[in-house]
Amino acid sequence: MKEKEREEIEKWIEGDESGTEMLSRVSSVRPFLFPPPLHRVPLRVGNVLELVGPSPSAKTQILINAAITSVLPKPYGGLDHLVLFLDLDCRFDITRFSQLLIHRITQHGTDSYDQALYHLCMARFLYVRCYDSFEFLHTLRTLHRRLEKEKEVQGVGVHVLMIDSIGAFHWMDRASMFLSQRETSKKKLFLQTVSEAVVQNIRKLLQVHPMLIMATKSVIFGNRYSTASNEVKGNMEERCSKNMTRNHQNFQYREYMPSVWQSFVTHRILVHSSDEHPGTINHQNSSAYLLEWLLPKLSFPDRIVVKDLVGWCLCPIIMYLLRRDVYLMIILAVAVDVVQIHNKNKV
Repeated sequence: MKEKEREEIEKWIEGDESGTEMLSRVSSVRPFLFPPPLHRVPLRVGNVLELVGPSPSAKTQILINAAITSVLPKPYGGLDHLVLFLDLDCRFDITRFSQLLIHRITQHGTDSYDQALYHLCMARFLYVRCYDSFEFLHTLRTLHRRLEKEKEVQGVGVHVLMIDSIGAFHWMDRASMFLSQRETSKKKLFLQTVSEAVVQNIRKLLQVHPMLIMATKSVIFGNRYSTASNEVKGNMEERCSKNMTRNHQNFQYREYMPSVWQSFVTHRILVHSSDEHPGTINHQNSSAYLLEWLLPKLSFPDRIVVKDLVGWCLCPIIMYLLRRDVYLMIILAVAVDVVQIHNKNKV
């Protein structure tokens, strides 16, 4: 018997806590039993799992499956907890979530689903949408009261906090920081300061509400920057190479999040498209992806197949129209990088 377990039993015998309190405490530190593809490594409260990959690469799909597992009751293979989903990318499809939830419910030997169970699970899925870093920080600061209220109403607490996607505001904040240099009356928005505030607020939240953190992060494989000047391009490649992360299959992506967030992450999975055609499993309109554990390092990848819904091909066009201002800010931020490097070379 381990020393820690012996101490817990002795405290219970001495009457420092009841059996119910001890069971609740021990259950809170046990690893979450998620189905594939998150079954390789035990995940516990306090862990921060980052799903890294290009867009699209089924990162949100993995979050949805994990969320459904969390909100379902234990007889249905679930964890019987609440889930808080912070949508920073503003592209979450609640219809997709609803359809997958019904599918999971009907998998238990019935052709029809329990409507009461469906509404219970939907109520356990807490959704918040943020449009910029200020709303994101404000949400983190005010989550304590909401989580306490939800726990009183529903009788169970939030054990999983999902963030999709953590880097959604990075380029907007970077462009805003550059533009604010011309307006001395306004407070500059520093990327490091924002990331530090995010990590600090999450840490404070975990102290009173122990949770597992799952966050997605969109990245670009390789160096996609290109300019008309070969000199500027060469300097850009040299600069980016210092922030490149490489896995064992030679996939490269640029790590753009500040170091305070990178050090906060305890587990990391790389998700990317599979070269194998998904038609081998007899599904039409489906996509295959590979998942590779980077932290901790595992030598074998997992392959998943996501079946697309009819009409999903319209989503990128619609979201481009709705968020064209975001794309303009990203283009501006990249242009700022190129100009700064060019000016530095002149000096």
